Amino acid sequence: MFQLSNLLKSPIGWLKAEGEFSDQVVSCRVRLARNLKEPPYPTSALPRELKLVLEQVFHAAKKTKELGHAAYLKFSDMEKLDQQFLVERHLISADMLENPAHAGVIVGDKELAGVMVNEEDHLRLQYLLPGLSLNKALQSALALEGALGRDLTWAFHDEFGFLTSCPTNVGTALRASCLVHLPGLVNTQAITPLFQELSKIGFVARGFYGEGSKAYGQLYQISNATSIGKSEQELTETMSSVLKNVLRHEMQMRLKLMKGAGKAKIFDRIWRAYGVMRYTRLISYEETMEELSWIRMGLALKIALDHLNLDKINHLIIVAQPAHIQMAAGRELNPQERDELRANLVRQTLD
Repeated sequence: MFQLSNLLKSPIGWLKAEGEFSDQVVSCRVRLARNLKEPPYPTSALPRELKLVLEQVFHAAKKTKELGHAAYLKFSDMEKLDQQFLVERHLISADMLENPAHAGVIVGDKELAGVMVNEEDHLRLQYLLPGLSLNKALQSALALEGALGRDLTWAFHDEFGFLTSCPTNVGTALRASCLVHLPGLVNTQAITPLFQELSKIGFVARGFYGEGSKAYGQLYQISNATSIGKSEQELTETMSSVLKNVLRHEMQMRLKLMKGAGKAKIFDRIWRAYGVMRYTRLISYEETMEELSWIRMGLALKIALDHLNLDKINHLIIVAQPAHIQMAAGRELNPQERDELRANLVRQTLD
């Protein structure tokens, strides 16, 4: 049986600091919601129907080249810590923890491809890539959907498109999102007006774990709010265009912070963050993310922080999370134990 702890030892493909705008965009994701034609949707299906969907999807996925050698995980085989670990890994949504009966997830190589089974819809298949690579992620997600569609029949309406549990997802049922680092906008108090403008043109900004979550370390998920009226290609192209405007605005705000006497303050804050992380003995995840945000901004501004690079910072953003710390320790920990082990991990990475 696949052990989740194995994922701690494997590289995460979408965390690599490469691709366009990788100093500002940690990753991008294209997610497609799909329902099978016959069974009721998960919100109204009986347990036996959900179990059948899980079996059908796993069977179909094992026949594809994209997921033939993937990890197949059933929630019924997991402890709560395992499930939280998957949320932190961005492999499942927090909503799946509310009703885990007969739910499952498929994890592809390097965690680039994945499928959530029996969340709000029968399938939520996704493809993640580093940097602003939405078009490439779209093509990979569509290829995966096509491979699964050889064995599965989707719920589709000639007028409305793909049918989903939530009306805002009908049509293409596509959600394109990018995890972006926006310290310039946050520290110049320009972030709220920007998000208000985004909402007016059909985009939404969410926290680190998606809907309803907090933004740690000035990291936000920006995505399209609706998926009807445009093709998949048009949606991702519009998303890329909007994101590039956001990133240009972010760079302007970073340069604004660096003007005149502000430059010394920014340099001081970045090096203070490095000092805290270099010598900490107890540190919470929230504080870790705050200090990593400044260090990440410093690296993007080409400030030489010893041997550090964006790859190491991106890695810490994920592995310093609470469930990751406990998985590495091999047991559940109290908050102080987590903070101590997190500090050890941070120091080792920066050493």
